[in-house]
Amino acid sequence: MFWVLLLLLAWVVAGTACTRLCLAAVRAADTDVDAGRGHELTLYEAAFLSGGPARVADVTLVSMARRRRLLLAHTGWATVVDPHGRDEMERSVIEAIGPEGQARIAPVRAATAAADAVRGLADRLVGAGLAVPEEAGSIAAGVRRVRAATLAVVVLGAIALLLPGPTGMPRDLIALWFALPLALTLSCLAIARLEVHPYARWASPAGQRLLDALIRRVDGAADDRACLASVAVRGVRAIGEPDLRAALAHRDTPFRDTPSLGAPFLDRG
Repeated sequence: MFWVLLLLLAWVVAGTACTRLCLAAVRAADTDVDAGRGHELTLYEAAFLSGGPARVADVTLVSMARRRRLLLAHTGWATVVDPHGRDEMERSVIEAIGPEGQARIAPVRAATAAADAVRGLADRLVGAGLAVPEEAGSIAAGVRRVRAATLAVVVLGAIALLLPGPTGMPRDLIALWFALPLALTLSCLAIARLEVHPYARWASPAGQRLLDALIRRVDGAADDRACLASVAVRGVRAIGEPDLRAALAHRDTPFRDTPSLGAPFLDRG
């Protein structure tokens, strides 16, 4: 009867994941959909609502590079050109690069995303009802948990069916019992797909509404602010400059020697 224990485990996994997704959906529905009405998102706010702290760091780096206050080499190095940040986000980038004025882009992005300036931005957006509190959990995270639970139920069912020796029950009936928690997770995913897709990780319904309005305004526009807004809502793939896009897409490799101060400038030709 070991398969019964596996079935109980499948129900626990499926029930817990589906319950957490339902609670996240209820919390999202309870947010004030009129929050932020009349408010125009800044680039940093749009970046956070679209991609969280990491996206804020990306937008700050792209903005500074476009204004020639920061040089981003396609080899993955950032060099400070203007050490005077114009806002707290830029000052966070300069502080992350350090007094030498040059650092790898990947750790600079990570440090900027974890800076107090970004945490303050997040708190303001949550307070305004435009962002989902991190500790509350998001619908996107709930969907991922339900997907993982679906896979777990399938694996547990397969193990139960493959158990050697007599089980005291026909295997097709065992499969039917495991089909019940599987049906629960699949139906939960189907409802989430129909009712709350796309799954916003950071933005509340009110924040998503402002993001949609921003996207409609910047689509087709070619000015600098529109280009930065496109990066804010779509990520680094929206960067038009190939060298700049390559710099932010660069991934650090271990045991890389630190170049001289002039190396990134030589990389740009």
